[in-house]
Amino acid sequence: MEKALAVFQSLASDLLADEKVNPVVDYIPADQLFDQLDLSLVDQPIDDETHLQKLKELVMASPRTATNAFFNQLYGGRNEKAVLGELLAVLLNNSMYTYKAAGAQVGVEKIVLRKVCEIIGWDESADGTFATGGSMTNFMSMLMARDAFNSKIRFAGVQQKMTVYTSIESHYSIPKNASFSGIGRNNVRYIPVNKVGEMIPSELNKAIAKDIEDGFYPVMVNVTAGTTVLGAFDNVEEIDAVCKKHSVWIHVDGAYCGSVIFSEKYKHHLKGLENVDSFSFNAHKMIGTPLTCSIIVVKDKKHLRDSFANDAEYLFQTDEDEFNPGKTSLQCGRRNDALKFWTLWKSVGTKGLEKIVDHQFDLADTARDYVRNHPDYQLYSYDDSISVCFNYKNISAKDICTKLNEHAELMVGYGRFQEDEFIRFVTINAQNSHDDILLFFKKLENFVAEHFTELEKDKSICEKC
Repeated sequence: MEKALAVFQSLASDLLADEKVNPVVDYIPADQLFDQLDLSLVDQPIDDETHLQKLKELVMASPRTATNAFFNQLYGGRNEKAVLGELLAVLLNNSMYTYKAAGAQVGVEKIVLRKVCEIIGWDESADGTFATGGSMTNFMSMLMARDAFNSKIRFAGVQQKMTVYTSIESHYSIPKNASFSGIGRNNVRYIPVNKVGEMIPSELNKAIAKDIEDGFYPVMVNVTAGTTVLGAFDNVEEIDAVCKKHSVWIHVDGAYCGSVIFSEKYKHHLKGLENVDSFSFNAHKMIGTPLTCSIIVVKDKKHLRDSFANDAEYLFQTDEDEFNPGKTSLQCGRRNDALKFWTLWKSVGTKGLEKIVDHQFDLADTARDYVRNHPDYQLYSYDDSISVCFNYKNISAKDICTKLNEHAELMVGYGRFQEDEFIRFVTINAQNSHDDILLFFKKLENFVAEHFTELEKDKSICEKC
């Protein structure tokens, strides 16, 4: 093991050094991947030197998500305290289903969940668990909503025409989860949004009322705290009033931006959160812990047990159920995702988490100010969002983003809202500085100046097609 850790240290040092010089890895087209890298598996062992060489080639060819040139996903950066927790979790290799197997690490998970519930404003009746990502926490919320509506479903199966509601700008996991839960993709109602991407509560009310009249049974409304494109926050208070009127479970999907609960300045985006039934957020996004670190909490913990508990004598052999997290999780074997979050939180405190969140909004302000003050740019997003959406010189956003990646200059994505397509620049890497944001625009402008003719040619060909 010590030898393996030495190899890891060597590879990590080489990667960190190379990232400073090459923040974007050389692009490998998918159809050339297996030609350029030896990823084959063979019958006989290879020597340590060859093994190290192949590992290094793979590491150096992988996309670099922690540099100041990565703005492509809704995560980024590399917080050293959180990475330390992740490495320790790998080394300890505890599975978080029983106290017997996880021991003190169960305490770590319970403390994190309890503190989150306290920040929301929930009492000891609340609890939660960790899952593999935002799609999974949304799935768990839908299962709990379904079972809260009709507890017999867990045994007899779905026998009623149920419906769920979400905005047209919500995460793509909602229809998938409707399929998995037996509710059905066709029974997802997509509610219109306003000009900044927020669900319109009056439209939600009309949709629920119509479904009830038509013989359907509404079971859940999904509220988005940070839409994937514009980073918009649905109005929790107004939507909750509609849900209470119709006795429908309300879940807040804060996978992207739910971490604003840690910020005094920005938590107003989730005003009324204490009244919802369930809430989820990804600490691997705004908080910056390594993937994955997804949390779901419920106001009444009995729903976790009702939907996910199942006896297994061979497994749950010691201690009280309160210390056997497998009784409230969709998974059985489960890695210790709480430790990296706890390690960071323990180090910087709740005020430190607040600084991390606030800094990302400050970086977004820097980006928006730059876009607004340069006539070659057009801004599509709004204040109080860490998604900064814009176009440059009316050039296709898709073309610019694709070419920047292929030329190993920057990694940034594009998105669409209604009829507009634009570059979606997310300031979610809290390790970045204001100078890093300005450097992004400088690189973008220099790249377009150098490749503008090529981009315009591609645009002309596409228009003819």
